[in-house]
Amino acid sequence: MEANTLPIYNVDGKEVDSIKLNSSVFDGTVNNDAIYQAVNLFRANQRKGLAATKTRGEVSGGGKKPWKQKGTGRARVGSTRSPLWRHGGVVFGPHPRDFSYTIPNKIKLVALKSGLNAKVNENNFIILDNFKIAEPKVKYALKVFSNLKINNGKTKSKLSVLLLLDKLDEALKLSLRNIDFLDFNIAQNANVYEVLKNKKLVVTKSALTKLVDRLKR
Repeated sequence: MEANTLPIYNVDGKEVDSIKLNSSVFDGTVNNDAIYQAVNLFRANQRKGLAATKTRGEVSGGGKKPWKQKGTGRARVGSTRSPLWRHGGVVFGPHPRDFSYTIPNKIKLVALKSGLNAKVNENNFIILDNFKIAEPKVKYALKVFSNLKINNGKTKSKLSVLLLLDKLDEALKLSLRNIDFLDFNIAQNANVYEVLKNKKLVVTKSALTKLVDRLKR
């Protein structure tokens, strides 16, 4: 398949160059099976698994037999913490558990590659020459997205955006973390879930290089 050529923009929103995407990564193929497995894996690994209930042996109290075994005319009872009683234990309730599991790393890479191809196919893939702002302030970071005509305040509903960088220093992190429509990550740690969760994908040229190196192995 012929490689796609995309424009490269600067932080002022002006087209300054173009780049031919690596055809071994950006071949237009979207593997839905791999995406399904990788997204389920990510979401399962995010689960805390802290839900817990107490069995009749764990509930406080209930040591004394409520009434004698025979002669009262009532059903026999050994403890006030029986699951049949109010304030009793829970039968087959949830207990803390680990929901995490693994899949082959190859499937994860295929899924991420498919997610990136999906963004290119949807024209939601934007390449920046770099992401340098005058000062580490939110207003300067917002100005970049406004220049790219992403969430410039003219629309009521804001598009969710994922920004992928080659490196992330503390100052830049402080200027990005309070932007409500933005998720950000470094290219080496990108995953298919965050790529697909956000409508637009903005990636710097150097981050794209590292992303391609990671995926073409």
